[in-house]
Amino acid sequence: MASDPDFDFHFPQPLLIVISGPSGAGKDTVVQRMQERGLPFHFVVTATTRPKRPNETHGRDYWFVSKEEFARMIEDNELIEYAIVYGDYKGIPKAQVREALASGKDVVMRLDVQGAETVRKLAHDALLIFITTENEDELVRRLQERKTETSDSLAIRIATARKELKRVEAFDYVIVNHDFQLDHTVDIVRAIIEAEHHRVQQRKVNL
Repeated sequence: MASDPDFDFHFPQPLLIVISGPSGAGKDTVVQRMQERGLPFHFVVTATTRPKRPNETHGRDYWFVSKEEFARMIEDNELIEYAIVYGDYKGIPKAQVREALASGKDVVMRLDVQGAETVRKLAHDALLIFITTENEDELVRRLQERKTETSDSLAIRIATARKELKRVEAFDYVIVNHDFQLDHTVDIVRAIIEAEHHRVQQRKVNL
């Protein structure tokens, strides 16, 4: 007896996953913990012109490039998206993402809110997850305690973060990243991705 094509199920499509949120919410830390736990995703490494911080590694945390090299990447159309973030450029290498999706792997990108919205315009079926804090006061406290900025830079970062908090409705999911509960946050991210792979209507990413 012939099978009914309406009931033919296919292997899950690879997902393009964007982890985003305001500065200070912990999106970088969440992605770092996902990597430390060896989760089976391709983690995109963002190119940036900003200086490397003492605890960062070139090629793992970011590709640290000169402004001249970044300009060449723009001219050669090598980036999915790029933006100026607090005075420095950040961008996502196109070839890296396409190759990972073609291999069947889910792809995880860590982007600021502006970058996440740009990716959504290019790939409507991208999965956007917003990482945030319990409230605005908590976000400001975290930014102040980092002590990685000048007072002027910190003021700009806080103002930007407050604005980004209002963009949550552009995302598919929101997760409150509580202090000392990082692994719980990662577990929620994993659960969301797993659930998305069981959707009747699969997300189909085209870049």
